[in-house]
Amino acid sequence: MIEDDSQVCSIVKKGLEEEGFSITIAMDGESGLAMALDRPFDLIILDIMLPRMAGLEVCGKIREVSNIPILLLTALGTAENVAEGLNRGADDYLVKPFKFIELIARINSLLRRAGQNSEEDRSEIYRFAGVVLNNTSKIVTVNDQEVALTSTEFRLLLLLMKMPNKVYSRQEILERVWEVNFDLGTNVVDVYINYLRKKLDKHGSPKIIHTVVGMGYVMREK
Repeated sequence: MIEDDSQVCSIVKKGLEEEGFSITIAMDGESGLAMALDRPFDLIILDIMLPRMAGLEVCGKIREVSNIPILLLTALGTAENVAEGLNRGADDYLVKPFKFIELIARINSLLRRAGQNSEEDRSEIYRFAGVVLNNTSKIVTVNDQEVALTSTEFRLLLLLMKMPNKVYSRQEILERVWEVNFDLGTNVVDVYINYLRKKLDKHGSPKIIHTVVGMGYVMREK
């Protein structure tokens, strides 16, 4: 855990240890980055507001060398700030103040996803309107150009590409991608959809992820 508030760190650390987790804390970005690059952690909880090195910079440097799940904590819950965190490689985010039960749910979901031995359809390749998703190599291309996606973005795209023309509700996406069966009370699905759209558009993909007002999202050509 990399956090900038010692009191919050102490409370969260105690709660997580009671849940059976082993916790290491860094109080600034530079020491947190050094720990993250030196030790084999299962997950990193990273505050955006850190002394000595900003949390977003730490996130980007970790992501350059590791696929470890990263959960961002932020008091800045705007779509722009969240999108910037996702752009740096974060897998999920949680806006402060938050309930401890929600933190545990996010942690468990990220750990499950990281440890899954995706046997089902792992060797399948999906193609749609110039987008190719290889579920074995975990590579996505648009018009033969590789697109860098976070693990969450990859799972979201995989869900949509498995069944084009199927409308997925936000709750269904939460259950299938984030593996939570309750409303998180955030716009996380909308943020990830918008960011995925931008990454595909940047590489020349036609508009294929559509909003169905009042219902959810669908992948189709028009």
